[in-house]
Amino acid sequence: MTSDSAAPSKAPAIARAAAILRLLGRSEAPLGVNAIARELDLVPSTCLYLLRALAEEELVGFDPATKRYTLAAGVLTLARGWLKRDRFADLAQPLLDRVATEHGLTMLGVQVVGLQHMIVVAKALGTGNFQLNAEVGSRFPALISATGRCVAAFGGHDPEVLRRRFSGLRWEAPPTFDHWRDEVARTRQTGYAVDEGNYIAGVTVVAAPVFRSPGQLSHALAAVGLGSAVRRGGLEQLAGAVAGAARSLSERLSGA
Repeated sequence: MTSDSAAPSKAPAIARAAAILRLLGRSEAPLGVNAIARELDLVPSTCLYLLRALAEEELVGFDPATKRYTLAAGVLTLARGWLKRDRFADLAQPLLDRVATEHGLTMLGVQVVGLQHMIVVAKALGTGNFQLNAEVGSRFPALISATGRCVAAFGGHDPEVLRRRFSGLRWEAPPTFDHWRDEVARTRQTGYAVDEGNYIAGVTVVAAPVFRSPGQLSHALAAVGLGSAVRRGGLEQLAGAVAGAARSLSERLSGA
């Protein structure tokens, strides 16, 4: 459940431009002005102005024959700079590959962005039949699913702020806030979180926090698989593997 809408912001033009880039990034085909404006609830003239500005910066490409827009190669310059500075994906990938292969499921490495979002920055696929449709760069609400329980447990956020944020989450089988709060407390004790069908029906997610330095939550690792397959393979064993990988990664990041 990604969010591409141009949400209210202190810098609305920047927020709208970012929403356009995210929309084009996840679209499998080029989009016209009206389609972009309709999807993001923008005035078409405003949308066109932003697209032209992004094209001038080589972040968006325009095909005059079809009158449609796509991402341009200029975004790679920004991405390359981030990849050079952030070693998380390189350090996490072998651990994700190992757990995904051993347990036959999808593994994700996500970066936590406060209480706004988590962003998938690394991914590994196991041999199971189920594959989560979450590509690198996908965004999810920060407090959703098992990863969200980790954010709530280790992020140091005010309980009332968590309550307000929780009320806006969308689940297929929503837990009550009291039940979710109890699970957050359990996550704090065990070092990992489990979501069994709350976020996506029939799907189990196991997540563990990753710390860039002691007490500083920066990322999380998440295992995603069909609930029946996870139970057959052993939920406790999977949780131990994910938590162990997260601890190992935390040690490497703090020493990097």
